[in-house]
Amino acid sequence: MKDILKVLGTWKFWKELIIMTLGMAVAAAAVYYFLMPSKLVVGSITGLSIVIGNLLQSAGLAIKVSQVIVIINAILLVLAWILIGKEFGAKTVYTALILGPLVDLWEKILPVESLLEAGQTSLMNDPWFDLLCFVLILSASQTILFHINASTGGLDILAKIVNKYLHMDIGTSVSLAGALICLTAFAINPFRLVVIGLIGTWINGIALDYFTASLNRKKRVCIISKDYEIIRKHIIEDLHRGCTLYPIKRGFSLNDSFEIQTLLTQNEFSELLAFMKSQQIDSFITAGNVSEVYGKWNTAKKKL
Repeated sequence: MKDILKVLGTWKFWKELIIMTLGMAVAAAAVYYFLMPSKLVVGSITGLSIVIGNLLQSAGLAIKVSQVIVIINAILLVLAWILIGKEFGAKTVYTALILGPLVDLWEKILPVESLLEAGQTSLMNDPWFDLLCFVLILSASQTILFHINASTGGLDILAKIVNKYLHMDIGTSVSLAGALICLTAFAINPFRLVVIGLIGTWINGIALDYFTASLNRKKRVCIISKDYEIIRKHIIEDLHRGCTLYPIKRGFSLNDSFEIQTLLTQNEFSELLAFMKSQQIDSFITAGNVSEVYGKWNTAKKKL
């Protein structure tokens, strides 16, 4: 009990709770305004729920898509807790269970029917535009949630399991699991819409990998300068980042020197360049993007 109260009393908990709630509100809007009216079945648990919901309604059962979402997610949450971990499982319990109610909330606040013009069957009135809007909005939401070790639930749980145990990129995992779900759409949709759904699932994986790489992007900076000690101190004492010094021999002068290598955020890299310019430090610098960092590099570093 004390551990729970300790977690509830931290800013990290409330910050992530707000992020998860807003992220799921965005995902729910994408589902309600773009996916459901077009009846597209993109590879997601929501898409599978649309198939099951339509089949059950055809059989005379009064059940809403949002209710099917909750039921399927509840089953997958057990898998998340067991196979991925308690933190991911606990966060996904929250996000998955609020998706259905948030879809209903959008329906009450701003019904999609009020946005449709005469003759329109969906918000964009074109399955391709509906698909692109849904995929881009959902991918952005997924990226934010994965970044804090959470997910939108459903398909993301399956993708996270594949990512963890088969070591695939998260976007590839989403595309693979989603493609299998897309095939269930043959039960309610014509061949053309199923193909559109498969293409949407593929785009979702690409967009997710792109957003994830952009969010996690760091700069790998290599610096050669005779003033390496000044640069080293600035990186460690002012930027509070680590660095590595490699002994080198200059090609023209054959003088011994050091090359500094460090990983920085884009803002820190800009700050470093501004410092070196203000100090009139002569140097040779190369920099490249890095999207994955493991080990002790801490994105939530504390200024000393």
